Amino acid sequence: TIQKRTNTTPAKTPTQQPVASSTEMPAQPPANDKKPAGPAKCVFKTAFEGEGITDNMIHPIPEKVVRSMDRGLDWMEKAQQNDGGWGAGSNTRQDVRDPHAVPSDPATTAMVAMALQRSGNTLNTGAYSSNLKNALEFLLEAVETSPQNSNNITTLTYTQPQSKLGQNIDVVLTSQFLTNIIDVIPQNDQLHSRVERAIQKCVNKIQNNHNSDGSLKGSGWAGVLQSSFATSALESAQEKGVEVDEVIIEKSRDYQKSNIDVKTNNVSTESAAGVVLYSVSGSTRASAKETRQAKDIIKKAKKEGKISNEEVNVDNLTRAGLSQSQALKYETAYQVNESAKKLAQDDNVLSGFGNNGGEEFLSYLQTGEGMIISNDNSWQSWYEKTSSRLLDIQNNDGSWSGHHCITSPVFCTATCLLILSVNNDIQKLTGDFKKKNN
Repeated sequence: TIQKRTNTTPAKTPTQQPVASSTEMPAQPPANDKKPAGPAKCVFKTAFEGEGITDNMIHPIPEKVVRSMDRGLDWMEKAQQNDGGWGAGSNTRQDVRDPHAVPSDPATTAMVAMALQRSGNTLNTGAYSSNLKNALEFLLEAVETSPQNSNNITTLTYTQPQSKLGQNIDVVLTSQFLTNIIDVIPQNDQLHSRVERAIQKCVNKIQNNHNSDGSLKGSGWAGVLQSSFATSALESAQEKGVEVDEVIIEKSRDYQKSNIDVKTNNVSTESAAGVVLYSVSGSTRASAKETRQAKDIIKKAKKEGKISNEEVNVDNLTRAGLSQSQALKYETAYQVNESAKKLAQDDNVLSGFGNNGGEEFLSYLQTGEGMIISNDNSWQSWYEKTSSRLLDIQNNDGSWSGHHCITSPVFCTATCLLILSVNNDIQKLTGDFKKKNN
């Protein structure tokens, strides 16, 4: 059982709107004055050095989206529990939409914390810094009090994220958040060491949960998504200098890439509840880093006169200096990425299960971030289409909710906020931020 703390969130100002449940929609409230502060940390990071981003990769958040995010963030602040966490609720009670009628869980708390951070908050600055600080403490306690030999960091079972994504999703998402937040903590601060130890503990649990084929144990209804996020968590931790097994990361990437046959465009949906969107979004994300590397290698080789065009294929990659096996690996990743991202944006595929659930929102997030990481200029078209879709289905109280599986308004709102604010992390997701700050 996680010990509860008193929430230290400052008292609300008179301008803030009263809490409204997702089941009783009030008239649309005016946008409040809590604006996302700007670039913060990204959820999924990449460690390679690239050629840099081009101007047409930059896409400021439109004002109408900012207003939508303001409403979502305000709703989320009111949904925080006294223990500093947020909860999605039980898989057996998907009808419960009151955020205070369910226990806090690490997976949902990590998603919210990442959304707050990406929206411009740090532990000391931003309109929601105190909420973020309380969430960090909740997650650290969950990790620190978990037994070393346990697979997860919570005793809760059958939560919506666990049942639909996988039994070990809590440790996966918590690890991702901790690798983000550590960047804003000074190294001489005791909190930095505490977070570092927690990341290593999470990584050890994630690695112990891996199957030989690269998937993660405890698969849920759409377990391919849990496995995809596990891959990203390990990549992020490795970038922070945490000890990670390279063989496990490679197997994880290969597992995601194997879900699509680039020759036939056939998609394996065995671990994706039969839904193509879930599989191809994971493939887009898992192949993104290697795709960007391949593009950079080709671009550099053309500048040096080693090749005459910028086609990403084995011949050009070997002429650029790669071994035959390395060239084949990068060509495959590029082809998987190209096929997967096109499928992930197809209207028939975008419909997912047929209506919106948390799994659809997570898939949109992976697709968009994968396109940015691979330096795909068409991501702006994806963003316009996806943000328009999300704004159309936002609840009157500022939240988003699912209509199947992960119905939790907290989990869904956090994921939608991560999608809408992804523009804040262009440089970080492409690796250009790291290059400019070294």
